[in-house]
Amino acid sequence: MRTPLLIATLLAAMPPCALAATKQVCISPDEALRHVNKNVCVQAHVYRLVDAANGIHFLDVCSPQTADSDCHFFILSLSRDEASVGDLQSLVDQTIRIRGTVHTIQGRAEIVLSSHEQLHGGKEKFHPNPQLVKSFSAENGGQAFSSHNGVGGQHGVHFSHRGK
Repeated sequence: MRTPLLIATLLAAMPPCALAATKQVCISPDEALRHVNKNVCVQAHVYRLVDAANGIHFLDVCSPQTADSDCHFFILSLSRDEASVGDLQSLVDQTIRIRGTVHTIQGRAEIVLSSHEQLHGGKEKFHPNPQLVKSFSAENGGQAFSSHNGVGGQHGVHFSHRGK
């Protein structure tokens, strides 16, 4: 009986800033380009889920009203990670918090979602080869992926809508 009372007393005596320090701080999608190659938490609203023909799923976090030139962040997930990620469609119309390393592809920031744990502050599973990531850099004209379905997409990434 003493232990719960002691814990409650200690928590009540803690300054509010000490309790706040334990909460995960997330950045906005607009800030992601300032955190390239850093493991960060990003809080974003998912507007839609789209599929590329080559097994890449995109979580679009830019509103439909956002111009392509103003959309600087997206989340991608590979088909091979579906079992560990879970149902991506359930994230649509939700505000999520995702942890991962920010990379750049075609001048935009992205985080790879490879494990459901990333949505709850856990570590990312995907650790890219640094040489491979560099070869996809927009600065050197690299292209990380291409869509063979011929469907132009919004926000500078070509993909087709997942059925809704």
